[in-house]
Amino acid sequence: MNTFNEAPRIIVQKLNKIIKTISTKSNLENYKDWKWQVKHTIKDIESFENLSGIKFDDKERIELQKTVDKFPISITPYYLSLIQVNNYKNDPIFRQAFPDSKELNISKADMLDPLAEDSDSPVKGITHRYPDRVLFHISNMCAMYCRHCTRKRKVGDIDYIPDKKDVLQGIEYIKNNPVIRDVLLSGGDPFMLSDDYIDWILSELKKIPHIEVIRIGTRTPVVLPFRITDKLVSILKKHQPIWINTHFNHPREITSDSIEAINKLADAGIPIGNQSVLLAGINDCTYIMKKLVRKLVQNRVRPYYLYQCDLTMGLSHFRTPVGKGIEIIEGLIGHTSGFSIPTYVIDAPGGGGKIPVMPNYLVSWSTNKVILRNFEGIITTYNEPENYEDNNCELDCNNCNLYLKMEAPEESAPVGIKKLFCNVDNTISLIPNDIERMERRKDE
Repeated sequence: MNTFNEAPRIIVQKLNKIIKTISTKSNLENYKDWKWQVKHTIKDIESFENLSGIKFDDKERIELQKTVDKFPISITPYYLSLIQVNNYKNDPIFRQAFPDSKELNISKADMLDPLAEDSDSPVKGITHRYPDRVLFHISNMCAMYCRHCTRKRKVGDIDYIPDKKDVLQGIEYIKNNPVIRDVLLSGGDPFMLSDDYIDWILSELKKIPHIEVIRIGTRTPVVLPFRITDKLVSILKKHQPIWINTHFNHPREITSDSIEAINKLADAGIPIGNQSVLLAGINDCTYIMKKLVRKLVQNRVRPYYLYQCDLTMGLSHFRTPVGKGIEIIEGLIGHTSGFSIPTYVIDAPGGGGKIPVMPNYLVSWSTNKVILRNFEGIITTYNEPENYEDNNCELDCNNCNLYLKMEAPEESAPVGIKKLFCNVDNTISLIPNDIERMERRKDE
């Protein structure tokens, strides 16, 4: 079935077939109830076989069970219905949802917590990596366990499920750190919490004067679009500004149901971004990615990030060379609208944060001009200004002619590369702590 341009009649037939298999008392109305979907989530190989019609041989089933024992399975009936069973081994829906014995192949580079989220956690549930924003882990529940999840270590682990005490501790930390202006609610999936609980968390955050924006990361529009109910949207709307990032990886995930969910959010004035992960054998193709970003913007979703797959344990079979991601971006820039092009990033192992990795269009430069290339390979020049007067920033914003004096300037010390640009700081180089030459200097 071509879910990209699916006919309502075809999808209803397929959904009814699955519903009949699960329960003779179920109907399409129940099927579109998100709580019904969660209740009937597929959590074992036998149920998957019964519903999908896909059958594994005994040897394969034993190997798959070993994977499930370590990394649990959880697939919504909705997402399962999108699998093209006649070619399931190459199907992007199947490969994202169903276990693979390759997940047990741990490479030397794999890490339990590659992004050091636990190390950068001052209190339970908070990851504070960037100066002005935090990630707030408020849920460990997901509608589906994505096989490429960077937090596989937390899936199914009750020790990682935050309770109200943990959430209050996180809110208190945010209150006590006025530098924080942006809070990203993550999980798990925040939308797997109840409406009332989501409303309560948003209300508590909105009480904090220095919080300017709240972001929510969710994959429910992709794997459980029925969760985007009118009631949930009304809750989000009253706590604006809310920004939502979702997680479409392949154009076949964009169905009439997911579009309906997205439309509800967009019609409520909620900006929507998308974060895709580059996955080998799923979307590592310029044409697939171009189709995806075009369909996203057609439905008012802005492509935000294209992630290089993290070094999480069990994901080595999903990872591509970084060069593949750059090749894809090369195939997008100039070939589709600028706002359709995501930023390709590597989330630095060890907690270094997101590092943009994009094609290089600056060929060379001198004191008076730069040499550039475009997507076609045309080489051109841009002349630098002859009489530019540098502002020589001293961080004295009150006496700067550039500053729009509407509010007090931010008071923050320069960090990292900014130190080298700013004249108010005497730092002339950034030196790692463990350089042997520096150690010899200390001894002198």
